Amino acid sequence: MLAVGEPAPDFALPDQEGKVHRLSDYRGRWVVLYFYPKDDTPGCTKEACGFRDHMGSLVALGAVVLGVSADDVESHRRFAEKYGLNFPLLADPNKEAIAAYGAWGKKNLYGKEVEGVLRQTFLIDPEGRIAKVWRKVSPEGHALEVAEALKALRGA
Repeated sequence: MLAVGEPAPDFALPDQEGKVHRLSDYRGRWVVLYFYPKDDTPGCTKEACGFRDHMGSLVALGAVVLGVSADDVESHRRFAEKYGLNFPLLADPNKEAIAAYGAWGKKNLYGKEVEGVLRQTFLIDPEGRIAKVWRKVSPEGHALEVAEALKALRGA
């Protein structure tokens, strides 16, 4: 389980346009890396639209937002277009980054225990280290919560 202060695992994943993003591409910037279960589902849509709507304040704080799920590039493209998402959604169908960040595991879905992508967020500092982790995320208001934490960490 990744902890604050540890190096964030690098990855190379395509976004909704097919462009490959590596965590190392963002050295020198804050990165909001959030894992979510599935494109175009109620909670994931609420969370993604929250990041879309708070993008101005996150960018002003020097951060980029990267969403990751096990959905494919085409699913991400449809999801991003449908909701006007203004940040990369990274496709991880092989669950390599998802596993590296510990964002895969057992969860309850409609009263049944299933395995899947866990809704978690990692705030990564400009040196590539984990600065803050949210293990249990509530989609409602999460983007604002992340912006407030970033503001506090930056002393802004």
